[in-house]
Amino acid sequence: MGYFKKAKVDRKVYDIIFGKGKIVEVFEDSHYKFMAEFKNDYQIAYTEEGIPNWGLFKNQTIFYKKDIDLSKEDFSPIEKILSAKKIIKLRDKNKLEVRLPSGIWKSTKHVDVEYIEKLLKKEKYHFFRKKK
Repeated sequence: MGYFKKAKVDRKVYDIIFGKGKIVEVFEDSHYKFMAEFKNDYQIAYTEEGIPNWGLFKNQTIFYKKDIDLSKEDFSPIEKILSAKKIIKLRDKNKLEVRLPSGIWKSTKHVDVEYIEKLLKKEKYHFFRKKK
């Protein structure tokens, strides 16, 4: 039985990638159980287990807002802005973290390549840091 087996429209959720959101649509006969919308206008489909339809995630990333404990997540501010060259070097060595839209820092190996490329293309280097 999946965490979102009884998902309902308008239930508040929190995704560790996108932050606060709500369920906007529920699918009965599909691989994906529901669609969630976030305040930055992202709409993402999720399985009954809470796994998103994008990225290389194998674990649940979304929870009902009342159930999630964010005390162990890292929301710390950036200490040093890296150069593009340094970002690419750290990424190749798998020692790079990226700040997600929710504000949480995660390893780039778990994040969709398009998101990372978009940040690099727009020269938003303050969204990257060396792994701690």
